[in-house]
This record gives sequence, structure tokens and C-alpha cells, in this order.
Amino acid sequence: MKIAVAKGDGIGPEIMEAVLKIFKANKVPLEYEFVDIGKWVFDKGFSNGMTPEAKQVIETVGILFKGPMETPKGKGVKSINVTARKTWNTYANNRVFQTLHGVDTVFSKAGILIDITVVRENIEDTYGGVEHMQTHDVALSRRFITRPGSLQLIRYAFEMAKKKNAKRVTCSHKANIMKITDGLFLDCFYEVAKEYPELKSDDVIVDDLCMKLVTRPDTFDVVVLTNLQGDIVSDLCAGLVGGLGFAPSANIGDHICIFEAVHGTAPDIAGKNIANPTALLLSGIAMLRHLGFMENAAIIENALLYSLENGVHTGDFGNKNYPSVNTTQFADSVISNFGKIPAQGAKPILPNMPATPTNFKLEKNPMLVSKEMEEEKIVGVDMFIESAEQPLMIAKKCERHAGVKFKLLSISNRGTQVWPTGSVYTNLVNQYNARFESLDGEPLNQQDIIGLYVSLSGNFKICSLELLNTWGDIRAYSLAQGQ
Repeated sequence: MKIAVAKGDGIGPEIMEAVLKIFKANKVPLEYEFVDIGKWVFDKGFSNGMTPEAKQVIETVGILFKGPMETPKGKGVKSINVTARKTWNTYANNRVFQTLHGVDTVFSKAGILIDITVVRENIEDTYGGVEHMQTHDVALSRRFITRPGSLQLIRYAFEMAKKKNAKRVTCSHKANIMKITDGLFLDCFYEVAKEYPELKSDDVIVDDLCMKLVTRPDTFDVVVLTNLQGDIVSDLCAGLVGGLGFAPSANIGDHICIFEAVHGTAPDIAGKNIANPTALLLSGIAMLRHLGFMENAAIIENALLYSLENGVHTGDFGNKNYPSVNTTQFADSVISNFGKIPAQGAKPILPNMPATPTNFKLEKNPMLVSKEMEEEKIVGVDMFIESAEQPLMIAKKCERHAGVKFKLLSISNRGTQVWPTGSVYTNLVNQYNARFESLDGEPLNQQDIIGLYVSLSGNFKICSLELLNTWGDIRAYSLAQGQ
């Protein structure tokens, strides 16, 4: 089987060489096609950090195994890691955090064993990177949470939990504050959970989750989160088991998957052959299992665990009473321990399974659309306007433009209502949200909204607008604080 390999930047080439050396010694039946991705490709003028040839290879073989990548600093340059995940719709980021004997943490010393799988949504949320300066003082970032994207991720999480014989799947969220976006994600979670009655399903607010993770991490099994919250919680969990140097990462899509090390490129030690290859090796082991090479994966992982148990370590971790090894020696130690079984966490040796090729010849972009269950109505509009005037003066101007179809319902600033009621102690910035609703509850159309926009623009710069929609009796927009 052929896969695409990107060595990465900084320490990437040397830790990738170590991992591929281990694979070769174990006779893993893979053929590698090396592709050009990374900072040096940015520097050559490729704005997305990869050559067209690399993109074609990855879309042909369907698997990318990559080392750590650096994104050049400066405006206008997107992260190659995020770009790759979004371009190929690897919607589920699967990261397993396990106690590794020989990697000391406060929990391992206390005898608390950790085995947490974090499933993070990979495509949506604020990682769309859709941002605008609306005034010289106000920046806006759009957060996308979609029903099809959430269902896709959450169903993967439950299927994965079922395969690994997990007992519990927990949805973490901030639906108490972000009632529309995180509320939609939470609704999708419980909708899918009904299909898996054999698994315990529950939810926890993300800040409460973080507190519980650093006090009793052994109580969690599989945790599923939105993108930004999942990013933060993933790194928190890495800290529980020794750091990002021990944190594998798999990005799973329907057609293309990416397996990578998520730690930094460590340019200060690049080329010194002292980097720790464990995270990339664990990611590679996850890739082998994904491809059906179960026996190879188990033998290599058992050898790694055996090596760690016996004190083999690079300079960044381990018992300092024993000399550290370099990157090459670490790989050689794993190879020398093929066939040995660790005292803790041994993996069963299962036979390799034939890999099932995926159809990569897509003729058009897949469209994810769920069925609309209720009739949609436009009942108003939020007009985001620029002004440094006081709320009462803004209200007087807005009311002049309401006409016969609209009424001015409220004015808010940074999400807090400042008219018709509010407090003089609320600090203001130079952008307001003037909320207009339909007079007498009559349905509106887009032409009505455009008419109001044109009229209102005579007094204000309108930064943006959002329709106020309902589906049946459900209001599909949030209220301001204090409204």
C-alpha cells in the first residue's frame, strides 16, 4: 500500500526517519511517496504550503503521514495544518491520551491510570478563520456550527467508542452561554446517542470538564467537543500524560486521513539527533491500525511500551539517573524489543486485516444538507451599526427608519442591552446592534430587509446584518444580556 509522507520542518525529518526505520525493521507493507509540504514550501511562494504535485498525490493515495509543520509568521498566511485538515474534510481529530509507564507524571506517581480519547471537531467553529474589522475598534470572528458537520463527527465518536469497547461518551460544551451554536452541537449529541443505548451518554460544561480532568482524569473515557474547545482540552490532556511529546493525533475523513505529530518543530534542537520521536511513532501506530496492519501495530507498540518501562528515554523526559539516548538510539531500542511484552498496557497481537480501498474519484463536492423539518420565516433583522453616540440618540434615529413594517425592539453593545433599558455603568464601544422585529408579527422578506438597510444607511455605516429567523415555533437567534 502506498501512502504520502511529509517529513515536516525543524526536527520533523529526523523523527520521521526514526519512525520509518522502525516500520522497515518490522516489515510494515507500506510504500512511501514523499511530498513537499511545510514552511520551506511557503517560502518558495506556494501560499497554501504545499505543491500542486503533493496535493495530487495525497488525493490519490488517501493517507498523509506528516511530521510537525511550522506556519510562517505574518498576516495572510494560514496554518498548513489547519488548511490540510479543512481542505480534505478530515472532520474528526482523534487523540488518545494514555498513561505510559516510564513517563512520570503526578498521576502515574499516584497510581492513577489515564485512558482518555478526545474527539475534536476539525472543520468548523472559529477555525473557519472568517474575520473582519467592522470598525477601527471592533473585530468580528464568525463561528460556524452546522447540524450535518456535528452529526458526522458525533456519529464517528460513538462508532469509535463502540469499537474500542468504551463505556462512556461525554459531550463537552458551553451551551449555557452559546445557546444557539453549542446548543445545536449538544442537541446533535443526544440525537445520535439514542442510536447507541449500550453506551453511557452524558454532557459537561467545558470549564467544569477542565477542572475535573486535572483532579480525576481517570473518570473519563471518550470526550467529544467542538473545534476550539477540543483544541484546548486536547493539549490539557497531553499535559496529564507527560506533554505533547506523547500525544498522537489522527485526523479522520471519509476519503482522506492525516496522521501527525502535533508538537512543535523545535528548531533549537533540529539537526542534533536528540528529539523524542514517541508522539510521531504513536501516530504512526494509529495509522497502521487504521489501515488494518493490526499485528505490526501491536508488535511495535508493545516494543515501545517495553522500552519506556525499562527506562529508555531521550533527554526531554525520563529518569535522569539513567543516561538519555538520541533519536536514532531510541528507534534502535524499540526495534531490539520487537516480540517483548510490557508489564503494563500490553496490546493483543491480532492478525493483519486486508485494507479496504476508498473511492477517491469524486466528481463533485459532497453537499451536507439535513432536511428542514419546519417552515422558515424571517421575523426581523439585527443591524450592526457604527456609532459613537449614546443609545438614546441612536434609538431616536433608528425609530425614524422603522416605517410600517418594523419596530425597533432593542439596542445592544457587545451583547449587552443598552436600550430601552440598561445601565449608565455599561462601557460602550463604537458598534451597536439595533434589533428590528416585524410589526404585528407579520412575516418579512429579504426585500423588506434591504429597504430598511438602505433607509438606515442614511444615518449610519452598517457593518453587517443578520436575519432573525424562526423555524416553526423555535426562535433561531439569541437575546442580548438583559433583554
